[in-house]
Amino acid sequence: MFFLNMSAENEKLKKAVSSDDAELFGRLYEQHLPGVFRYVSYRVGDRTAAEDLTSDIFNKALTDFARYNPEKAAFSTWIFTIARNTVIDYYRKRGKERKIRKETEAEIPAVAESPEDEIARNDEINRLRKCLEKLKESERELVSLKFGGGMTNREIAKITGLSESNVGTILCRVVRKLRDGFTGEQHDR
Repeated sequence: MFFLNMSAENEKLKKAVSSDDAELFGRLYEQHLPGVFRYVSYRVGDRTAAEDLTSDIFNKALTDFARYNPEKAAFSTWIFTIARNTVIDYYRKRGKERKIRKETEAEIPAVAESPEDEIARNDEINRLRKCLEKLKESERELVSLKFGGGMTNREIAKITGLSESNVGTILCRVVRKLRDGFTGEQHDR
């Protein structure tokens, strides 16, 4: 049943792409915008740059939408490949080291925190940021795709060229490293 639905969906997507369906692209844009923005935000650490890059990513996707082939890859894989390449180009052009994402005001919870809770939360964010800085660039990218982009290991594997099991293994080790580093940071205080 699942394969029949996927096949029917791929056929619809293929026909819509070949007819350059703007409505379809609009739906895909709305569906994938939050994940792409989170991924880019994790990678560049600057909200304004992340907004600009996300806009560039979807402009590129719209320009090349007629060439997208749903039989080769899911739309999420295709759009995140564009996102990944756009971020690589961003750093290549600037020659900067990648910064860890900074917490923005838009991400502060709507529930008012006590000053003590806010201090504790900011302290945790800073400790996590230090732990992330200790990771290899390739590990930070996998974390960004998984937790920023909300992608599955299979989708990450298609984008990075790693096997799905390798992605899972690396992410498991990275999460363990982060957990151990985070608790180590906590005990050092």
